[in-house]
Amino acid sequence: MMHVDLRSDTVTKPTPGMMEAMMNAKVGDDVFGEDETVNELEQKAAAIFGKEAGIFCPSGTMTNQVAIKCFTQPLDELIADQTAHVYRYEGGGIAFNSSVSARLLNGERGIITAEMIAPEINAINDHYPRTSLVVLENTSNRGGGSCYTLEQIKPIAALCKAKGLKLHLDGARIFNALTATGDKSEDYGKYFDGVSVCLSKGLGAPVGSVFLSDKETIRYARRVRKVFGGGMRQAGFLAAAGIYALDHHVERLKIDHAHAQILADALRNCPAVSHVLPVETNLILFDTVEPAAAFLEKLAAHGIKALSTHPHRVRFVLHLDVHPDQVEHVVNILKAM
Repeated sequence: MMHVDLRSDTVTKPTPGMMEAMMNAKVGDDVFGEDETVNELEQKAAAIFGKEAGIFCPSGTMTNQVAIKCFTQPLDELIADQTAHVYRYEGGGIAFNSSVSARLLNGERGIITAEMIAPEINAINDHYPRTSLVVLENTSNRGGGSCYTLEQIKPIAALCKAKGLKLHLDGARIFNALTATGDKSEDYGKYFDGVSVCLSKGLGAPVGSVFLSDKETIRYARRVRKVFGGGMRQAGFLAAAGIYALDHHVERLKIDHAHAQILADALRNCPAVSHVLPVETNLILFDTVEPAAAFLEKLAAHGIKALSTHPHRVRFVLHLDVHPDQVEHVVNILKAM
């Protein structure tokens, strides 16, 4: 039986080239700043996004939580979409790690605007938490891979600057967004105070994310990472995978997007599917006629794994370990349903 894992783009295995790069990495003690491969990754990622410096962390959750800690003070409030990963899927870390509350907005598939943010910025008043940070997610996970363009980001950045707020990007799948929009990564440094770049999703590295900002913020971020337990030692073996991913796996993301469109077309013609959300990148969200659990059970009988995000909603995620013959297999099974 053919097996296809569409649960997430985090399930990928290192490619042979990536494994070779990992095994040949030059390493040192990163807590002492002596792992030259980690240093290279941090410098490389920062340059790609037009930022001064970066810090390598084990996960995107950690880079986001470090950023929130760097950009806020206890009793502050951040603004984000109500579907944001930093709010829904990071274990309540906003409150636990930073003693910050969250003002949540109802964006369009995870996308919020300056017009939505402006009235939610608190006035200076002892009764209110101090609004200090806005967090955007690109692409939006629960938005089905929906993207911000730079033209949408610019007015939000201008508002934040005018109001003295920091602006952070949860770039869990930022390269998928850039592939879809055609925007330039180096332009992001002009608009965001911090950028989190995940290497273990669409780019296929086994572990890690990088938080990018100015040198002073990253200097403080190293203290926060240490407190969070993220100080790694010979982490260059992992960083080498990230460097390889940035060099070899960005351009190929368009293949995942093309595969997503093929499956989206098949889903739209599947009687067992009632609705397919717009597909912009490598994520597909769709609603099922029967309960999602029953739909997933039928897929599993044919070697296909996927996830439910709602009693009647299923998510497919395309990635570098899903090949054309596997896409064809899924299409054929959907036709038979």
